[in-house]
Amino acid sequence: MTVCYNNSMSIQPILQLQNIHKRFGAVTALDGMNLHVVPGEILAIVGDNGCGKSTLMKVGCGVIQPDQGHIVCNGKPLQGLQPKEALKAGISAVYQDLALDPMRDCAGNIFLGKEITYFPFFIDHKSMRRKTEQLLHELSIHIPDITQPAGSLSGGQRQSLAIARAMHEKTPIMFFDEPTSAMGVRESAKILDLLRHLREEGIAVIIISHNLFQVFDVADRVTVMAAGKKVADVLCSESTPEEVNQFILRGRAK
Repeated sequence: MTVCYNNSMSIQPILQLQNIHKRFGAVTALDGMNLHVVPGEILAIVGDNGCGKSTLMKVGCGVIQPDQGHIVCNGKPLQGLQPKEALKAGISAVYQDLALDPMRDCAGNIFLGKEITYFPFFIDHKSMRRKTEQLLHELSIHIPDITQPAGSLSGGQRQSLAIARAMHEKTPIMFFDEPTSAMGVRESAKILDLLRHLREEGIAVIIISHNLFQVFDVADRVTVMAAGKKVADVLCSESTPEEVNQFILRGRAK
C-alpha cells in the first residue's frame, strides 16, 4: 500500500506521469508508476539502486518510451514523447554526466546548438560571453574565468554550468539526476541554493538523490520508489529522513 501524506494535488499539476509501465526484456523497470509535480515545488524521488528512478526521469523527458501509461503536461496529453518535443512542452533535464562539451568554454556550452550569429555564418562570441556573464551573475554562480574549457572546471562549477544552461532554456519543468553527486559540502550547498532559486522562479523541480539529508534540506515533497512502484509520497514538513529511509528499507525487503 502506498503511503500518501501530501496535499499538493489541490494545485493543478504541471506534469503528471500516469500508470507508467516499462520493461527491458525480463526486467520490469516501472510497474504502474504515478508521479505529479506542481509549479514552484521541489519534488525529490528516492529509492534503492535499480528501483526505476532514472528510468522514470528518462520517460518524463522523452528519452525512453513507456510500454503503457500517459504523460500529461499542462493538462495536455503528450503522445510518443521525444526529447525535442519534451523541450518544446517545457521539460528539460540535467543528467548526471552533465552532457557538457569539455573543450568548449562556458559560453560555448550555454549556447551549444543555439549559437548567436551575425551575417548568418559567423558566431558572435562577444555577445555570447556577455550574456553568459549576465546569466551566471543572476544565478550567483562564480566562475572566475568563463573562457576556460569546461573540462578544466571543478565538479561544482561544471554542475552549476549545466544548471545555468538549463536555466537559459527557461523551461517550467526541470529534472536533475543526482545534482550534488561526488561534491564537497561547499559546492553542494551552492547547488542546493540554485535549486531553491528555481523554485522561487516558479519552476517545477524534480531531483533524483541518494542523500536524504540534502533532500530534506531543499525539497518540499518526497516520492519513494521500490521495484518500479511508488511506495510512499510524503511532505518533508511532515516526515523525517529516518522515516523515508524506513520506506526504502521496506521496499528493498519485498
